[in-house]
Amino acid sequence: MSADATVFLVDDDNAVRDAHMRLLEAAGYAVEAYPDAEAFLAAYEPQRPGCLLLDMRMPGMGGLGLQAVLAERKDSRPIIFLTGHATVPMTINALKYGAFDFLEKPIQGKTLLACVDRALQRDGELRREAVDRDQARVRCATLTRRERDILPLVAAGGSNKGIARHLGISHRTVELHRMRIMHKTGAQNVMELAAIARAAGFCLDPPFGGDVITPETR
Repeated sequence: MSADATVFLVDDDNAVRDAHMRLLEAAGYAVEAYPDAEAFLAAYEPQRPGCLLLDMRMPGMGGLGLQAVLAERKDSRPIIFLTGHATVPMTINALKYGAFDFLEKPIQGKTLLACVDRALQRDGELRREAVDRDQARVRCATLTRRERDILPLVAAGGSNKGIARHLGISHRTVELHRMRIMHKTGAQNVMELAAIARAAGFCLDPPFGGDVITPETR
């Protein structure tokens, strides 16, 4: 969990919002509270780590509407819905857009704190994964087209001779490309290369078992 992670609380019920805010702050969390979805969006900063405690039913946009807007913006921040009267269709729709959890009002303090802690941990994981993806894509962007063809075969465990036969090129050529791939990506071994390749979007199927999918051919 990031040290600067924030719990964003959106609830139109003043008493409930204030009670939850006091509980979270007493537990050491940084909290920002908003009376409705529109107020939250007006202050929206996607780069800020944290989770969203969101009342499902509110005047105006409402919780599901805000969740849909954030999904359109590719915001992966975990959303914990607070609800006292969720219907099955509402729950299904929230899950469709990746709701992290549902808490039914009135909520026990320890239940709320435990759920928030899990959500913040998940947000930290997602942000670290995003950084890894960006770094991997930068590294792989330096590869030539032929190196991009060979990378997933090497990362999937293919031998130089096997890759050479599969691509119809010489063993020596594959060996040279392998060396350049390892140097450009900074991978120290095949396991590290596989992790970089997956993060960059390569699909690592068993070598030579079919067409290898690269980010350019999806």
